[in-house]
Amino acid sequence: MIQMPVPLYEAKAEFFRMLGHPVRIRVLELLQDGPKPVRDLLAAIEVEPSNLSQQLAVLRRSGIVTATRTGSTVVYALAGGDVAELLAAARRILAVLLADRQDLLAELRAAETTR
Repeated sequence: MIQMPVPLYEAKAEFFRMLGHPVRIRVLELLQDGPKPVRDLLAAIEVEPSNLSQQLAVLRRSGIVTATRTGSTVVYALAGGDVAELLAAARRILAVLLADRQDLLAELRAAETTR
C-alpha cells in the first residue's frame, strides 16, 4: 500500500492538537528558562506524576522536547528555540484578543449604565 503524503495544513493541525493541553503548554513555558528535571516540573505544575509523565511522553514523541537521563534523574529541555518564539507569539495574540474583549466589556457596561 502506497502512503500518500500528508498535506501541510493537516500536519500543522496535528501540531496544534499536540499543543492543545494545558499541562503540555505549562511544561513548555517552564522549559523556556532552561532544562528541568521531572521533579522540578512536578513541583511547579502540581499534577499527578502519571499525568505529567503521559504529557511529557506526547511532547517527546512529537520531537518538541528532549529527555536525557543522568542516573535516576530525567531532565527535559526544549528541542529548539522556535518553541519559545511560538509561545511568545501566542501571548501577544492573546493580549490583543483580551484587550479587545475588555474594550467590548467596557462598551457594554457603559451602554447598560446609560439606560
